[in-house]
Amino acid sequence: MASADSERPRRAAPRADGEQRERAPSRRRPAPRRAKAVDAGSAMSSAAEQLAKLLGRPPESVSSLRPTDSGWEAQVEVVELERIPDTTSVLASYKVALDEEGALISFERTRRYSRGMIDRPF
Repeated sequence: MASADSERPRRAAPRADGEQRERAPSRRRPAPRRAKAVDAGSAMSSAAEQLAKLLGRPPESVSSLRPTDSGWEAQVEVVELERIPDTTSVLASYKVALDEEGALISFERTRRYSRGMIDRPF
C-alpha cells in the first residue's frame, strides 16, 4: 500500500544554475466552442423562413437588416390580405429579432398598409 505522500504531486525544485524545470502541460478542459455567428445573408433568409413558419404566410420581402449587440434585427414584409387588384392587398411589416446564431428571439407587427401606399416624408 502506497503512502499518501507518494501520490501527492511534487513541485519542481529550482536548479543550482537558476533554471526551473519545464512544467507539464495543463489538464484544463478546452473552453466550450461558441456557435458561429451568422452572416447577413443567412440572417436575412433565417428571419424570413422562421417568421413564415410562425405566421403561416410566405414573406413578401425583407426590407431592412441590421446587426445588434445580441444578433440581428430585420423588417420583414408579409401579405396579410390578398385583394384584386394587387395594389389594394394589405401588407404588414414585422420587426424580427434574431440571436447571434440566427434563431428567432421575438417578432412584432409594427405596421399595416395597402400595397399601393407610398411613404411620404414627414
